[in-house]
Amino acid sequence: MRGWDDLYPLPVPPSWVPGAAVGILSLHFIQKLLFPYFWADLRYLLKVITYGLRMEMYRRQGRVVTVLDKFVKLAEKQPHKPFLIYEGTVHTYRDVDRRSNRIAQVFLQHEALKKGDTVALLMGNEPDFIHVWFGLAKLGCVVAFLNFNVRFRSLLHCVSSCEPKILVVGADLLETLEEILPKLQKDVRVWIVAKDSTFPGVHTLLDKIEAASEDSVPVNRCSANSLKSAVLYIFTSGTTGLPKAAVISHLQILKGAAGLWAFGATSEDIIYITLPLYHSAASLLGIGGCIELGATCVLKKKFSVSQFWSDCRKYNVTVIQYIGELCRYLCNQPVKEGEKNHKVRLAVGNGVRNDVWREFLDRFGAVKICEFYGATEGNICFMNHTGKIGSVGRTNFFYKLFFPFDLIKYDFQKDEPIRNKHGWCEKVKKGEAGLLISKVNTKNPFFGYAGNKRHTEKKLLNEVFKKGDLYFNTGDLMVQDHDNFLYFWDRIGDTFRWKGENVATTEVSDVIAMLDFIQEANVYGVSVPDHEGKAGMASLILKHNASLDLEQMYKQVVTYLPSYACPLFLRVQEKMEMTGTFKQQKFRLVDEGFNPSTITDPLYFLDNSKKAYVLLTKELHELILSGKMKL
Repeated sequence: MRGWDDLYPLPVPPSWVPGAAVGILSLHFIQKLLFPYFWADLRYLLKVITYGLRMEMYRRQGRVVTVLDKFVKLAEKQPHKPFLIYEGTVHTYRDVDRRSNRIAQVFLQHEALKKGDTVALLMGNEPDFIHVWFGLAKLGCVVAFLNFNVRFRSLLHCVSSCEPKILVVGADLLETLEEILPKLQKDVRVWIVAKDSTFPGVHTLLDKIEAASEDSVPVNRCSANSLKSAVLYIFTSGTTGLPKAAVISHLQILKGAAGLWAFGATSEDIIYITLPLYHSAASLLGIGGCIELGATCVLKKKFSVSQFWSDCRKYNVTVIQYIGELCRYLCNQPVKEGEKNHKVRLAVGNGVRNDVWREFLDRFGAVKICEFYGATEGNICFMNHTGKIGSVGRTNFFYKLFFPFDLIKYDFQKDEPIRNKHGWCEKVKKGEAGLLISKVNTKNPFFGYAGNKRHTEKKLLNEVFKKGDLYFNTGDLMVQDHDNFLYFWDRIGDTFRWKGENVATTEVSDVIAMLDFIQEANVYGVSVPDHEGKAGMASLILKHNASLDLEQMYKQVVTYLPSYACPLFLRVQEKMEMTGTFKQQKFRLVDEGFNPSTITDPLYFLDNSKKAYVLLTKELHELILSGKMKL
């Protein structure tokens, strides 16, 4: 009998097939070994290219499509879908569109606002922040977001620097308005989001909204002629001095709004925003990102560590926004049962420490941490699309073609980039810290600061590697490792970061120097164990025959400074050390920190529980280091 194989012989593959299979497997292992992030890089790069091609298509068609245009289209396409959820109340896309129309109609009727005029907005997190923002945008106005933590002189500076026709103030910030109203420029008209006012000459908005029409304003009022035209001013402390109004264009909003999509969020996601809306992370990435996706946003008045996860469960939140401090606050809470019982899958933000990152994942479950880097006014952005712990992003040859940048050597003593004998800057090696600079060109422009040409020019570096080149100076020191991951190292200049905010040392020094017993103040940041950023410390020189009035010092800083900018530590010295260029010497002071065991000068600590500066003893120092004293 003939066997089965004789009747139905198995086909013999060609001789080249086994070799090809071995080759493919070998390539796969080589790729895994030498290029482990190839596919992740490719997917991210394709997303960047896809978004760029979409914008280029609009340009070639002669269309300028803004985030506001996308929102209006969504209000027509999905009118009943929730856009905002605030304190349990749902505001649909149609609701927000119609209320913003009403606000636009009020200002159209009662104010002679022209397209391109600036309106300053001083409001906390609430739906009417977005309604007023969108309503003014529909009139073609540039909206300036004011930081509601900033007080008195700094706030007046912010208002004057953006030259608004109108200042709109939220009902919960009337005390702040009362502080600045007597000093406010007379040509700035003030509106409050309330039905009645006790301030003379101040207009009310809520009573007029009720009677206003829901009809859209003429399209020509809000239509943009160019993606590079200004649409927002968002304040940033920069590297020195008082806050500066960064000019935000339609192009920057579109790029910011694409962030959540680039990290993998979809229209089905529910995004939880607890960060302040005056900040670009909440307004551009958060609100703009929701519009880009057509998703839903849960807006919180203020971050609450005790309500965070219960809110996430209550509203079925799937995407959260964070800063490093926020994650640390959550990890510092007592462990509870069911902490992984939520639907959050993405956490998008920046500034989280490695140990907090790991603890967050271990404790709260399989949440993908999407760390990114970007300055409000900058023209460069990095996104950690691989989830590498500690990294702010990753680069490669193709990414640098689209977004050219370099890390250059920096002189910390002279506080400037190092130039060689030929006058050119030098790049650092991989693994070394260098100043991040990004090339300014037509594809990646720098729009500067409103009404401040000097500060705009100061952020630019000329003749960096060759004649005629121009780079944006981020003011940030970064490290690129041998796998091309990027890590934030520190900030340069007179700024440090605390409680998720930039603190300008010159602003704090100026406030302290207003006291009649202070000769000079040198403000800097010091590291505190288990805390992100640096805590504020002021070295003080007293006037001749004067004594330190701690009570007056406390009143001064809490009255004129945001809470995060108040120096936690004071050091009284007899003589101020200066650099060779007559700048205050900070490096030795920063290194010495606030240890009373090694510092002979008198030291004081801002004890918030006592609402006073108290003597910093060795025992108190130990409490701070152990984390038992709340900062």
